[in-house]
Amino acid sequence: MSPHPPSSTGLESNVASANEFSPDERTLLLRLAHDAILSLLEHREISLDAPTPHLTEPRGGFASLYLDGQLRGCVGYVLPKSSVYRTVAETARAAAFEDPRFPPVTLSEASDLEIELSILSQPRPIAADAVEIGRHGLLISLHGSRGLLLPQVPIEHHWDRETFLQQTCRKAGLPLDAWQKGAKVEAFTAEIFGDIKS
Repeated sequence: MSPHPPSSTGLESNVASANEFSPDERTLLLRLAHDAILSLLEHREISLDAPTPHLTEPRGGFASLYLDGQLRGCVGYVLPKSSVYRTVAETARAAAFEDPRFPPVTLSEASDLEIELSILSQPRPIAADAVEIGRHGLLISLHGSRGLLLPQVPIEHHWDRETFLQQTCRKAGLPLDAWQKGAKVEAFTAEIFGDIKS
């Protein structure tokens, strides 16, 4: 996973460092996300082979697209399916063309899109009272139902820890107190960066 040495605590040893991806890597991944969308609209091929060993590491990730400050698509997956490089390209394309909440992105919109990427660590079991707002994303599952919220969500909504746990249960279609009644609670971290203009 991370090139950084593990620390002595359970969850900590499996999370992405806040600075794992260099500025050059971040720029490269954002450029890839934009080009992955544009290349489909222009009917051309791009390489999805990672240019560096670090970007071949398997990761989950999300791509969020914004147009004029409004969400235009968000798709991702928690568990690693392929290299972080391929994950960025695939989730950017899925957010642009497969998010059922929005019509597909058009060629005229593509050049104005702003993209935010969230590169995820592996989810690990965590005690509810150890969840840190602003650091952890949550994955709560029970009886085949699963809900996920990214680390930035409780900050955006000004939620406390209990509300965050309840809302992740709601996302899974579970009772709000399922986290107290046998649901599996897992946490992950996300390195979040984008070309969102302030």
